[in-house]
Formats: sequence, C-alpha cells, structure tokens
Amino acid sequence: MRFGGVVALDGVSFDVEAGQISGLIGPNGAGKTTAFNVITRLYAPDGGELELDGRSLLGTPPDRVVRRGIARTFQNLNLFTTMSVLENVLVGAHARGRGVGERDALAILDDVGLRHRAHELAATLPYGIQKRVEIARALAAKPRLLLLDEPAGGLNHDEVDELGDFILRIRDDRALTVLLVEHHMSLVMRISDHVNVLSFGRKIADGTPAEVRANPDVIEAYLGADEER
Repeated sequence: MRFGGVVALDGVSFDVEAGQISGLIGPNGAGKTTAFNVITRLYAPDGGELELDGRSLLGTPPDRVVRRGIARTFQNLNLFTTMSVLENVLVGAHARGRGVGERDALAILDDVGLRHRAHELAATLPYGIQKRVEIARALAAKPRLLLLDEPAGGLNHDEVDELGDFILRIRDDRALTVLLVEHHMSLVMRISDHVNVLSFGRKIADGTPAEVRANPDVIEAYLGADEER
C-alpha cells in the first residue's frame, strides 16, 4: 500500500486463524491502521491479495465487507453522538443489511454491560463506556472477524484489565476471531494467541506472545530492552 512515495505496507503477509485473538503491534506509523483500512476495503492496495476463507476480498466494495462477516472499531471514536446508545447499536445491525429488532440490540447491550445506558445519548457517556458502545455496535453486525483498533486507548489500568477479560469472553461466547491493534503490551501479551509485529510497513516477527517478547528485532524496534510487562 503506497501513498505517493511512502510505502505504508511493504510485502506484509500474515494469517489470522479462526477462533484466535491475533495481535498486530508496532510503533506509531508502522502500518497497523493502514492494514485495517485495507482489510475493510477503505483503501485499495496497490498489489497483493486479501482473502477471507480462501475467497478474495479485493473485489468486495467497502459497504459489502460487513456482509462478508467483518466488523471493526476505530482508533478514534466514531460514534453517532446525537443518537442514543441503543440507536448506535441498531445502526451497526443495519450495516449488515438485515433487520435487527430492539430486543436483539438490547441483548447485545446486556452482553457488554450497558443495557441500563440504552437510552442515554452516546456523547454524554464517559470515554471508556463509549469504547464499549463502539464494540457493541460492531457486534450488532454479527461478524465472524472483529477488528479492534486500539480499544484500550485512553483507559486506565483497571479498565484495561476489564477490557481484556471482556474481549476474551465475547470471543468465546460468540465464536469470534479477533484481530487486535493495541499499544498496551500487557493487554496484547495476556489475551493474544498469536502476535504479528510491523515496523516501517514491514513484518519483522510473528509467533506466540512469549516468542515475540523474546525476539531481538522486536525488542530493538518496539518493546525496548527493559520491557518486562
């Protein structure tokens, strides 16, 4: 993926296995969000292949990606702030091109612990709660692959721990596959089954959290020699 003379993704290749939580880490500008934008077809890559269950996604328009089973959150919150929490979730269901009633949407809010906030305006909620609303909206599309772009950004330590438990629970309860972009290394290493590492648009390592943590290239490029979390 090129932007003028900048190669944002340079021969990046990785798999996300069904049922796993796969971490995607790297310094700022490494290409992580660009990868998400390619996967969801917001960007058309300059070359390469993109497949879901062995079928190409490159010919799939962005508005059809959700119907193929992929939903995402965004690094910067993109809630409909003048809508209620419940209305935001219903919009997520509409993106799938299928009718979902209020009962189903409320059940999703139950899952994320927000049913009691259903009729509050999204803009009035604390930042951490808004993050959960965005995940609920993505879940309303009933994805098989959920892309989470820095869901822990702006959360405190306790909220990050709660988020990790929450991601594990929805993965198990909903038989999801999760691709997680995150800078909180303690979160990534605790909940990921597999981790891919990008640096300057290239993949420099992948493996289990323990393997990635011990990789010299990763330590040099991102984690830091004294990374012990």
